[in-house]
Amino acid sequence: MTSASVSTVYVVDDDADVRASIQGLLKSVGLRSQSYETPQEFMRAKRQDGPCCLVLDVRLPGVNGLDFQRELAEAGVCIPIIFITGHGDIPMTVKAMKSGAVEFLTKPFRDQDLLDAIHQALDHDRESRQQQSDTAQLRKCYDSLTAREREVMGLVVSGMLNKQIASDLGTSEITVKIHRGHVMRKMQAESLAELVRMAAKLEIPSRTK
Repeated sequence: MTSASVSTVYVVDDDADVRASIQGLLKSVGLRSQSYETPQEFMRAKRQDGPCCLVLDVRLPGVNGLDFQRELAEAGVCIPIIFITGHGDIPMTVKAMKSGAVEFLTKPFRDQDLLDAIHQALDHDRESRQQQSDTAQLRKCYDSLTAREREVMGLVVSGMLNKQIASDLGTSEITVKIHRGHVMRKMQAESLAELVRMAAKLEIPSRTK
């Protein structure tokens, strides 16, 4: 198993006993973890490449967990967050969940509830990373197209026929067929429907005459 495929759970809590307890629980089910006393320590540390999530205390010295959630988003750090707190209330919970938190657990919580939330968060991150990888591969394929092939692709996914595209571009139908073939091969698309889905994922604008 490569390091990029191993999951890591990050724990940020100023209570050493809580950090140790959570890490012990995670170790008992075979999950790798790293813990930090403050958000600043977490931000300075080198993070692993694989799927991850963050178990974050709401009330921390110097910074509120909800504020740190916003800071992470503004810094472009996309990581699923599970909040834990001994002083939760409904408005706080609503705010956290609206900002994308996976779960909001009030201490004392059941070990299984925390583990369920962590597995949900890791699954979410794993899926998100796969989507990013797939999109990056699609972008690489699209970048290999010539300017004319990209133009043909935009017209093809808009639903135009070869002869309509030829008329639009002022070229022959046979030339359009050749360009279209190159597009399908370079994009590794098995069908027109698949090519349309690829264009949608890449947010490539289609156009009509």
